[in-house]
Amino acid sequence: MENRFGFKDLITVFLFVILIIVVWLGMVEVDRQGKALQSIQRQGDQQTTQLAAIRRALDDIAANGITAAPPVATTSNPTTGPATTAPAPVLVRRPDPFGNLKDAEKQPDFSRGDWLIDNLGAKVKKINPVVTTDLYGAIVDAKIVESLVYRDPDTLEWVPQLARNWEISDDGLTFTFQLRKDVTFSDGEPFTAEDVLYSYQIVMNPKIDAARTRAYFDKIKSVEKHGDYEVVFKMTEPYFLSMEQCGGISVLPKHFYSKYSEDEINSNPGLLMGTGPYRMRDPAGWRPGQKIELLRNDSYWGVPPTFNRLISLEVEEEAAEETMFGNGEYDIFACQPEQYRRLLADPHTTARADRFEYSTPLSGYYFIAWNEKRNGKPTQFSDKRVRRAMTMLTDRDRINKEVYLGYATTISGPFPAGSPQADPSIEPIPYDPAGAKKLLEEVGYHDDGSGVMKGPDGQPLRFRLTYGSNNATFERVVLFLKDTFAKAGVTLEPDPSDWPIVQTKMDNRDFDAVSLGWSGSIESDIYQEFDSSQIADKGDDFMSYISPDFDKVCREARRTVDDQKRMELWHQCHRILNDDQPYTFLMSRQSLRFMDKRIANVKPSRMGLNYVNIWSMPVPWYVPKAMQKYTD
Repeated sequence: MENRFGFKDLITVFLFVILIIVVWLGMVEVDRQGKALQSIQRQGDQQTTQLAAIRRALDDIAANGITAAPPVATTSNPTTGPATTAPAPVLVRRPDPFGNLKDAEKQPDFSRGDWLIDNLGAKVKKINPVVTTDLYGAIVDAKIVESLVYRDPDTLEWVPQLARNWEISDDGLTFTFQLRKDVTFSDGEPFTAEDVLYSYQIVMNPKIDAARTRAYFDKIKSVEKHGDYEVVFKMTEPYFLSMEQCGGISVLPKHFYSKYSEDEINSNPGLLMGTGPYRMRDPAGWRPGQKIELLRNDSYWGVPPTFNRLISLEVEEEAAEETMFGNGEYDIFACQPEQYRRLLADPHTTARADRFEYSTPLSGYYFIAWNEKRNGKPTQFSDKRVRRAMTMLTDRDRINKEVYLGYATTISGPFPAGSPQADPSIEPIPYDPAGAKKLLEEVGYHDDGSGVMKGPDGQPLRFRLTYGSNNATFERVVLFLKDTFAKAGVTLEPDPSDWPIVQTKMDNRDFDAVSLGWSGSIESDIYQEFDSSQIADKGDDFMSYISPDFDKVCREARRTVDDQKRMELWHQCHRILNDDQPYTFLMSRQSLRFMDKRIANVKPSRMGLNYVNIWSMPVPWYVPKAMQKYTD
């Protein structure tokens, strides 16, 4: 049969060729438009940065009282005759709030874009800054909610943020802040002094579950607004952390939070809006278990942030954390010592990630708190001799050597070893099982020959130790403690729990003993952890520790402005806590980190690194364009 190529076939081929050409031209046009859009986006970013810089410059000029008039004025004095020159006003130049970020912008490979993904290592209960009580929620809040000032992690000096400038009275009792006039919240509503006033009032409302923050603000007598852009804090008495207390207030939008009742604010875990460089997709819709994803705030008043998104994972299991980091699923891995040692020998990890080892006051310390009152009745730990015996049964040096591989230091109290606050004469209580048994016998415990310490009522000395679950390293610590306590006739029952459950048990004072950690600060105020006033209202004295001597000395230390005298008072506090042992102070640990090498401009500082994730401050890190891997 003969096959012929006819006219219809020719038309079909022609149309097919035309179709191919049209598709190709369309693809070329899409590509051209894509490149054009990228160019427009880059230009937009540059213009946004330039406009923000212009606004800040004009705002700073207004803040410092600089006008077009000359800085000095020449007048004729009829009494003395010759003209005199009036002195120019003294202008206080504050550090640039975006100085570190601007330095990063000068780097030849600087670029904006990409995502920064971290892992919190725990389930987050709340990201509502009014009632957030734990470190994990605070880390998220700090990216969205800003303060009047923050500390520079290198110089430790105060840097203006929402405040343009400030004045402190000679007696240290009045703090006056001049506010920026070009700031809006992420929904576009303007920021004013009314929002600062509201942020103080909502926390001080006794119907709000914010006992911890109220304790922090206890020295503030009043907050007043003078017009729309000035606020005045007045203190009840001098306080060594007054500037931190006033300037560090988390500024919340009144128009957003005031829509909710006290009960709604207390119960809603995801009310989060601020003036910061990032925002929630839904500021009122986050719930525990949902993804924690912060989006770039395109209307941010300051220098635009470097990353398009910040994502916080909540993976708790150590093995899963390590596997996911190895697969490149997140960027910053806070290691346990055993993991750190193992990964240091892994070529894949060292090729992909930079390592960081550092000690910082912010690392804080770990402890076991002994509950002294439960259901209104004294517990077996209400006698300080029992608590001291528990410490003597805890071989902290061996734990630090064998479990933490030397990356931890045994401590004797709540202050870092070697800090001015710590009494240098106090050594950690040594491991001493025989001495511990003698103390328990003084209280009335005895070993009836069964190897079990029993009280006067014949009941064994046993307790449940509550702690965060899914931490394999601390599980080893607990098993170690269980074994050493058993040798002395004391029974430790492990009680691993998810973090929200641990928090609830502490709030309800429904535990025998609990182990966790406190973060630290440049100079710690230990009032909220140990003062007896903090037992009520879900305060942080959750172990119901009462010491009139401690309360008196601690309160005196807080009002003492003279550094040397205050340190002497902190030493007294240290001695009282060492004698009473409301906690068994376990250790302070080094921070061990691996960070993906695509994250640039990560540098050491006096606070560990040049970005502190619990501080409201600009992120100076970035990813060079060629190394970016996430797109919106």
